[in-house]
Amino acid sequence: MVDKAGYWLGLCGEDLVTAGWLLEGGRLLHMAYFCHQVAEKALKAVVASVEDEAPPKIHDLKKLAVKGGVYEALPEELLAFIDELEPFQIEARYPDYKIQIEKTLTLQKCKRILKETEAFLCWIKRRLGQ
Repeated sequence: MVDKAGYWLGLCGEDLVTAGWLLEGGRLLHMAYFCHQVAEKALKAVVASVEDEAPPKIHDLKKLAVKGGVYEALPEELLAFIDELEPFQIEARYPDYKIQIEKTLTLQKCKRILKETEAFLCWIKRRLGQ
């Protein structure tokens, strides 16, 4: 039997490494996108652990947290963090938004985002008993 949650958590690890490389290379917007991917896939691991079907093909972190039953349990700082990550998924792909978002990203901010992504993933793993 395939470990559905483990599958998604494995993808998180790969994306976290990629985010680190992108940060080192100064590709800040792409790094932020991969941090969103880590959070999204971590939440899909939670959904996979509580549902018989595959996680929905959505990118909304709040909706995934609700569907996985962890939204109410998330500490305030992690709730604020997933709100901060939200624009890096869809909005960052469109020119007008992309330019606005890129202007907000500094190396220092992106280092913090990466660190908070790691903390979010650790929280999810603890929640899943990993």
